[in-house]
Order: sequence, then structure tokens, then C-alpha cells
Amino acid sequence: MVATPIGNLADISLRALQVLGLADVIACEDTRHTHSLLRAYGIDKSSAQLLALHQHNESEAAHSVIARLRAGQRVAYVSDAGTPGISDPGARLVALVRAQDLRVVPLPGASSITTLLSAAGVLHDIVGETGFVFAGFLPSKAAERAQAIGALAAQTRAFVLLEAPHRIEALALALAPLGERQVTLGRELTKQFEQIATVRADALAAWLAADANRLRGEFSLVVHPGQADVAADDDRVLRLLLAHLPLKTAVKLASEISGQARNSLYERALALKGGGGDAGAPEDPAAP
Repeated sequence: MVATPIGNLADISLRALQVLGLADVIACEDTRHTHSLLRAYGIDKSSAQLLALHQHNESEAAHSVIARLRAGQRVAYVSDAGTPGISDPGARLVALVRAQDLRVVPLPGASSITTLLSAAGVLHDIVGETGFVFAGFLPSKAAERAQAIGALAAQTRAFVLLEAPHRIEALALALAPLGERQVTLGRELTKQFEQIATVRADALAAWLAADANRLRGEFSLVVHPGQADVAADDDRVLRLLLAHLPLKTAVKLASEISGQARNSLYERALALKGGGGDAGAPEDPAAP
């Protein structure tokens, strides 16, 4: 499984070039595209050495790959761009090859998902929990798309979406109900007209409409954690502190850790302790 560039041809590994050069057969999403890519690197393969394997024939073509592997041939698989088997074909091929007890070797490389995440900084927005949810392309029907976004918005982590240029405006409108939640959008990543911008979810549609060029290219989007996520993290901090400290001290430390106001944290701490519990009479949370 060989990752190829998502735009800039320099974003390919030396290992990938070696494997593509040594391969007896290169299975690929689009033989014409792959033939051009190989020529750019000076790798000469005949048409007979390229095997079409895409979303419409993946299961059938996988059996041809398995037969070639059993015959001792070296087979590489590439999608049109990026890492195969994520949002591109390849996952079904891997499953069928592994089911035959044949070895699958991954060659890491370019991916629009990790490329955008590395520039978004969202993992530092989260207190107590790291990671992200990869959702890829959402349903094209408006109702199903809105339902999917609603489910993702309930996550305590950032989530990553992919979108095509002809649907990016519809996606932006569907994200608008997320309000102040930040969205980092990556357009034409690694290419000449690469653009990365972070805007509020409810301002994304207007941001796209402000410049026709912003509607061009392939899109990756990272939706940052929202305020609900921050509240959940504050509760986790409070619970940990309340288990070992008096309420007033726990609130003071939680405020210093989270940057949240003492008054709101004090009310939340009382609720977590069941309305006061052993905290005694209500105190002034701002008192020293």
C-alpha cells in the first residue's frame, strides 16, 4: 500500500519510489493518472504492468492481485492521491488479501487529514482528552448530512471532514448551526494555491462567498471542539479536585487550570456534590 502525493510531487518518499520501481504490477485507482505520475519520477512501466482497481471493481480486481501474489509477483497499490484505504479505494483489497494469509505492507506518506491537522492546532484545544474523529465525506442529502453533523457535534473531540468543490457551499451552510465553533479549512493542500483559514462555523458560508477562488479545489475541514466540550472538561477537573480537596480550594484551582470564572465553577461544583453535600453552607467563591 503506497501513499502518493496529494498535490506537490516532491511529497513522495524514497521508499515509495523504490517499491514502485521494483513492482512487477502496480494496481491503481486510475491507470492513466498513475502512468503520468510514474513518468514524472522517471519510472517506466508498460500498460500491462498497470492494473485498474477502483471502487467499482475492487472486489473482482482484488482476486487478480491475490493470484499475482501467489505467483510470487510484487504488487504495489496506489490510489490517485494520498494514502490508499482511507477515503480512497484499498480497504477492501487489504481485507481480502489478509484473509488469504498474505502479507500487506504499508508505506506511509501524504494524507490530507494529517496535513491539515498538523496546521490546525486543535489537539491543544482539549483539556484531558486528545484525538480526533475522522468522518470523511458526509451524505449528500441535506437531512442525512444535518443528522450526521449533529451526531459529530456531540463528540468531545475535533472532527475531520472532506468535501468536493461542488458541495462545499452546502456543507458550510450545514455547519452554520455550530455557531462560534471554529472550523479550519484547507483548500488545495500542498498545491500552488494552497489556502488554510480558521473561521467560525456560522461565518464559513459568507467567507467562502466573499471570493470565488475559495470555492475551487479539494477541501479538508477540521471542526474544533466546542464550548460543550470545554464544560465537560471542566467537570472532569472539578471531580478530580473535589475528591481530594475542600470545595472552595477545588474551585480556586479549577479556575486557575481552566481559566473559567470562579462563580460558574462554584455553582457547577455544588451540583456535582449533589447540592452541597458535605460542603456546608454556601460560601463566597471569590473570597480568599
